[in-house]
Amino acid sequence: MTAVGVGLWAAITIAVAGPATSAEYLPLYVAQSEGYFAQEKLKVTLTTERSESDAAQAMARGRADFAATSLDAAYRVGHIKGALPSLLFGLTAAPPVAILVSPSHKETVRSPRDLRGQPVGLPGVGTPEQAMLATILVRAGVKIHHVPLRSFSNRALAGALEQGEVAAAVMADPWVTRLVDESVAVRGAAEGEPRAEKTAVSILVDLRTRSDAARWLGAETVHAALFLRADTVVGEQDLVALARALLRAVARISDTPAETLAAGLPASVIGQPGDFALRVAGARQSYLPGGRVTEGMLKASLTQARERAELLAAVKLPWFGWSPLLLTGPLERATVASPALPR
Repeated sequence: MTAVGVGLWAAITIAVAGPATSAEYLPLYVAQSEGYFAQEKLKVTLTTERSESDAAQAMARGRADFAATSLDAAYRVGHIKGALPSLLFGLTAAPPVAILVSPSHKETVRSPRDLRGQPVGLPGVGTPEQAMLATILVRAGVKIHHVPLRSFSNRALAGALEQGEVAAAVMADPWVTRLVDESVAVRGAAEGEPRAEKTAVSILVDLRTRSDAARWLGAETVHAALFLRADTVVGEQDLVALARALLRAVARISDTPAETLAAGLPASVIGQPGDFALRVAGARQSYLPGGRVTEGMLKASLTQARERAELLAAVKLPWFGWSPLLLTGPLERATVASPALPR
């Protein structure tokens, strides 16, 4: 049962992009585990899908009322006969990832332009890492087909980067922090030794904070968000309640130690205990303040998505402005009604 009343409660199903450990979608799981949805009289069912595209497709096929997924996936496969879903709540400005440079290529790869012709590793095809690499390359004047791409598991990719099998890699935390911190630690312990030089993984592009993402992407953008299926009718009060629960969840993540957050979360969301704190720390500055997405942010994000690959001809974009794609009213009401949100 979706988007209907159960007594005085509204039953809502949200398809959440996987993997479950993705920090971009952590607010959904925190709102569930902390009881924020229940306190708003919302009976929310979260279904974890394999990827961002799978979450968008689950929404489009009627298995969910909402999808917590990327704007790219929502607009490519989350539409219904061309009718696009509405964006209710912005989650992150960009995927909290970074482009890392192998120590054996640090003298030759000093800017994104230098990646032309160099092998670059990714943790999979069709991932947010690949999307961000494509946009960074476009801005550097490099066509992505001029960059040999190689796909690895995260652990294998870390090894390939350190050994120089790839010149660069696009990765998220905990790998970014671990690889860079371990390099610093080794250099400090063995200053001047050849072995220390070989471990010096460095950051070329860092998208883990909103300010850095805006600088590298050339505009303020939105990547992950909560979208409402085009043909689903949810009451205004329920939309306000949903937005209010997510505002509380983001605030909770922002100022609560990772160990405290982890206490109530499913094991599938936490993953390896040692990794969770690094993932949270790496994503905290990527969440959009107050969940707000402006028309300018939406336009810039959609422009970049279309630079990576054009949308299907069936997709119906607004003729004038982008406001029809944004559900701003419920979020504004949620914010006004709760200026000081309880944690």
